[in-house]
Amino acid sequence: MADTWREPYHIVIEVENKECRMVGKLAALGFKHLKVVDVRSVKGGSVRHLVDLGEEQAKRVPQELAAKGPAESKSAVWLESPGCGVCNTILAYDAFLVSGKSMPDNIIAYSFMVPTHDAFKAIISDLEKTGHKVMVRKVGKFKHQIDVLTENQERIFWLALKSGYFDYPRQIDMTELAGKLGISTATLSEIMRRGTRRLLEHYFKHDL
Repeated sequence: MADTWREPYHIVIEVENKECRMVGKLAALGFKHLKVVDVRSVKGGSVRHLVDLGEEQAKRVPQELAAKGPAESKSAVWLESPGCGVCNTILAYDAFLVSGKSMPDNIIAYSFMVPTHDAFKAIISDLEKTGHKVMVRKVGKFKHQIDVLTENQERIFWLALKSGYFDYPRQIDMTELAGKLGISTATLSEIMRRGTRRLLEHYFKHDL
């Protein structure tokens, strides 16, 4: 596992963001009543937005804008773009977006993982320097809990859980998570396999 992820944090912030490129692009095409349901980072530095347009508008989204993703309804469409200043600032510090959701008054709540507390502070500082109003809602630090797992195994499971790996549908797959952490998919798979075995042996210890 990359050394930069030795002390990861899970962060939730609310940012006044009037510069979302995807919302601006859709608005320029005549789409109205847009709502960002989710925001996630993907390979190559792009950002994927799940936008609720209403069922009728969703049918009119140009094919070149649509991206594949686990849409939850006929009114929501995944769209991919290079990302706005807020998204790109978060991604610039080896962080990765877990989710995002629009709120009233151009506020978007972003949930993301950062490798260090310094990275978190730098992101907030850069956002404020560019004139964004930022409200920090959550700062969750990884802490080793029990001796069933090694600290590295527990850290991996914590990151996987917070990143949506265990959600249905998954918000991140094993290949994406391994890429974010700087390890191979095979290594991540083996760490999780051994960790899962340890957890099951602990849970069923009286039956063994």
